[in-house]
Amino acid sequence: MAKELELKPLRVGAADPQGPAAMVTRRAADRLREGSVWVYRSEVEQVLPASGLAAVEPGAVVTVLDGRGIALGSALFSGASQITLRMVSAAAGLTRAAYLEELTERIETAIALREELAPASDSDNACRLIFSEADRLPGIVADRYNDLVILQMLTQGTAQDDVRQALTRVLSARLPGLQTIVERPDPRIQRIEELGASPAEPLFSNGEPARLQTVFTINGLRFAYDATAGQKTGAFLDQRLNYQAAAARARGTALDVCTYQGGFALHLARTCERVTGVDASRAALEVADANLERNAAAVAARVDWLEADAFDVLREYEAAGRSYDTIVLDPPAFAKSRRALEGAMRGYKEMNLRALKMLSAGGTLVTCSCSQHVSRADFRAMLASASADAGRRVQVLEERGAAPDHPAIATLPETSYLKCLVCRVE
Repeated sequence: MAKELELKPLRVGAADPQGPAAMVTRRAADRLREGSVWVYRSEVEQVLPASGLAAVEPGAVVTVLDGRGIALGSALFSGASQITLRMVSAAAGLTRAAYLEELTERIETAIALREELAPASDSDNACRLIFSEADRLPGIVADRYNDLVILQMLTQGTAQDDVRQALTRVLSARLPGLQTIVERPDPRIQRIEELGASPAEPLFSNGEPARLQTVFTINGLRFAYDATAGQKTGAFLDQRLNYQAAAARARGTALDVCTYQGGFALHLARTCERVTGVDASRAALEVADANLERNAAAVAARVDWLEADAFDVLREYEAAGRSYDTIVLDPPAFAKSRRALEGAMRGYKEMNLRALKMLSAGGTLVTCSCSQHVSRADFRAMLASASADAGRRVQVLEERGAAPDHPAIATLPETSYLKCLVCRVE
């Protein structure tokens, strides 16, 4: 795992009688004027506590100033993260109370957008309700799984009770049939941001005891969700429409590498004859098998699960001369930081190269990357290099991203993190 970058010490300037502030470099100021919303620690020239205080409190709302002292807006301050400032308003001098008022309005707006983009129905009742900066709500992620909502509070400015209360108030009012709201921390982010412990009990419950398990639907298929187990906040909702696209192109025998709880595999099983789902996690495959039983009437293929390392399986199967008509590659993020990018690209190439060698003529490759540090151009270049080395001609039929409930922001490339190429291989 990549080592975390050491933090540059923040230089404290004279107290600001107007409230806490942070002065940034010219480069950062120029980016903010162009629509960027992040300022990195190396770009903060000094922090200015409010009068009477020796330091800016972690999670405070601060005014952002350029080198001439001209205000650029207000941001959430982190004393621990490489991303020291996350912009929340173009207005300077925003108080905590005013921030909470704007936050409440933005939560309402985010929910209204999901009602338009991903309305709940019997066949689809799971979606991302709040997507951090993409909804002008940095440091907040909310996912809906039928009647459960799972929250992640990712910054010092949002992992606070006043924000939790605002979220609970809006979500419980706007989502009919909601049973439970649970906060599930990301341990890595919790460590990086030096966050306190999250509440052990649900933030909201419409019954006793609180309901922590449910069954949700994606594209008419039924999946289990357990708020006390699994990766991240649960299933990978960003792939919802990519599951459909893969199934539409899939045929014959299929291999789903890094299947997790069977998302791609069960969709492929609707159109293929035989599907093998591979994952290194036994617990994930046990859930996948239960999901298979749950959807027995909807799938026609024989489905097998294999607990194994993805690279080991691909090496072994390619050496044995195995052939598939459809292969899906959906690994976890290989590049957790920019420093890990070079190794990540080697991993993606090896995985894709071996898959290309195993595909039958006219077969389908669905290859994905959820690494925000891997650009679309780099991912396509990797596939081109693997194609040349494998001696296969690859036609890119679809270049896809996350489902619309994960909107991307033009000025923040990191929100376009998911890449999904649907290809025909000759």
